[in-house]
Amino acid sequence: MTQPPSLDAEALYNGLRSAVQQFLADSPVPLVLVGITSGGAWLAERLQRDLGLPGAAGVISSAMHRDDYSQRGLTNSAQTSLPFEVNGAHVLLIDDVLYTGRTLRAVINELYDYGRPASVKLAVLVDRGGRELPIEANVCVATLTLPDDQLLELAKDDHGQLSFVVESKKV
Repeated sequence: MTQPPSLDAEALYNGLRSAVQQFLADSPVPLVLVGITSGGAWLAERLQRDLGLPGAAGVISSAMHRDDYSQRGLTNSAQTSLPFEVNGAHVLLIDDVLYTGRTLRAVINELYDYGRPASVKLAVLVDRGGRELPIEANVCVATLTLPDDQLLELAKDDHGQLSFVVESKKV
């Protein structure tokens, strides 16, 4: 595991906080934050607190709707918890890294299991390209290109400090 030299996760979080604050201010409707497990959930929880938003951020898991469920099964990450009515809600999904779009597809399927939101938007720390599906972030702090055989993941230490790690994909 190595940390990419050009990615300071805490600095990127500060950029995300500013961008999401502006996105919320510009939105004609109130948005609820929903973090994608696990890195996106950490970000959504911290944004909810740092922006002084009422209530709790939602957490959503892609596990049940992944196209590779038979290989991965359920992960150890948190399961879906949406502390608001999904029907008619305007949702801002929060994730750490946008890559192929497959996780987002699974998350949107999961979200619709809970109701029909009025709209779904996306904010990410890093877009690393490599899209397999037509999914694009409304808010993106940084772009990065990595080889296809590497994974970029957000990590959080015991004090809540964020960092990025790069790992080789397991075959």
